[in-house]
Amino acid sequence: MGFRVVSCFQGTSPFGTPSYASAVEQRRHKHLVLILAREFASNLATPTLIADDKGRLVYYNEAAEAVVGGPFAETGEMSLEEWTSRFEPRSLDSGEPLPLERRPTGLALYQQRASHERYLITSLDGVERRVAVTALPLFAHADEFVGIVAIFWRE
Repeated sequence: MGFRVVSCFQGTSPFGTPSYASAVEQRRHKHLVLILAREFASNLATPTLIADDKGRLVYYNEAAEAVVGGPFAETGEMSLEEWTSRFEPRSLDSGEPLPLERRPTGLALYQQRASHERYLITSLDGVERRVAVTALPLFAHADEFVGIVAIFWRE
């Protein structure tokens, strides 16, 4: 969420100073593809998250709340790194931390390619779980990357 000063008038006020409206809080504009992805995810019973082209988590659905530990309305937007690091993702083989650039969400974001992986997480309730995650890049046009969608489930 950001602030933007919006010009009320072109030119100057009667006092010779620029005329501007006060700072107005506005939501960042989301690309139509992200809005449609959110609508799609909100109708799924499969845990799903949506992030923008900068990796900012912009939505997760009700089905994802059990893993996240609360509704999206309470957590709000945050960086994908911040959100996913809360779960301490680890390799199934070695138990070593799995960096974002090796996770499906990171591959979809940084390399703009689909990816699937199974790994361990520690949920917010402290329980270790095996999960499977599939992440896809979202494109408005062939050369216009707008974000990612990830679906996940416990195994």
